[in-house]
Amino acid sequence: MRARGPFSLGAAARFSEEFPAGQGGGDEPRLDLAFPADRGGSAVGVRVTQDGADVIARVVADPGGVSPADVRGQVERILALDVDGTGFLAVGEHDPVVGELQRRRPGLRPVQFHSPYEAAAWAIIGQRIRMTQAAVIRTRIAERLGETMDFGDRTLPAFPAPGRLAELGEFPGLTGRKIDQLRALGRAADEGLLDAAELRALPVEEALTHLRALPGVGPFSAELVLLRGAGHPDVFPAHEKRLHRAMAALYDLGEDPSLDALRAVADGWRPYRTWTALLLRVWLEDQTHEIATGRRVMDLPDRVDPDR
Repeated sequence: MRARGPFSLGAAARFSEEFPAGQGGGDEPRLDLAFPADRGGSAVGVRVTQDGADVIARVVADPGGVSPADVRGQVERILALDVDGTGFLAVGEHDPVVGELQRRRPGLRPVQFHSPYEAAAWAIIGQRIRMTQAAVIRTRIAERLGETMDFGDRTLPAFPAPGRLAELGEFPGLTGRKIDQLRALGRAADEGLLDAAELRALPVEEALTHLRALPGVGPFSAELVLLRGAGHPDVFPAHEKRLHRAMAALYDLGEDPSLDALRAVADGWRPYRTWTALLLRVWLEDQTHEIATGRRVMDLPDRVDPDR
């Protein structure tokens, strides 16, 4: 695969370690991915490395009949390589805040969930609990119901295919309501209601309405599924309160800016609003470590400080 525009696998690997979207890192960056394939649900293990602009994805575990083209397409979406990023730096050229954030995290693109299905499952699992707790539960579900991929020097459990999730029974850490929602999600994904290409092809509001019809998926979760599951590159997250806090601090918008004021700022990020929103959320976590600690920090710096 070849990245169009800036892309750093090292940045992607570091991001995937800070947020539960993948695995990777080390002195020689790589990203190890284990996931159910979009088509057929068979588990796939892929090791991703980078050589200049070339990104190499090697299937290291039996894909169970999944075509190489389908694996390639899914990995490209996971790493946002299916989007032409040649114009992304131009956003930072006319927006100094974005420009500084791009310099702090060169080559960072969103690392997506493996599929809209997995993004929706994560949203359900993570409701009303800390991300760290949700990550533990998600991993345990994968270990119990999914297939284990052998990378030679490590093994990783893939999240269960939709049909398996539809059979989920009692599970430590999950309420009965969440279990029912996850079962329903598995059935919906098995019926083809979470196809990434179809979601991205719909008008944004129509796609969000479609997703909100799924059990356990509200306005915030619908945006998560569309942006970080289907990988839509240019949507402003209207329900992402952490992003709004970061915008208020960095753009001097006051303590409680209106959605219209936030959207006006984000309009300058087109056609990479999703990508730019990621940079602001990462900046916020750099400042607060809220996701890692589970504690909200109230006082934020009012500008981008290159030394922090």
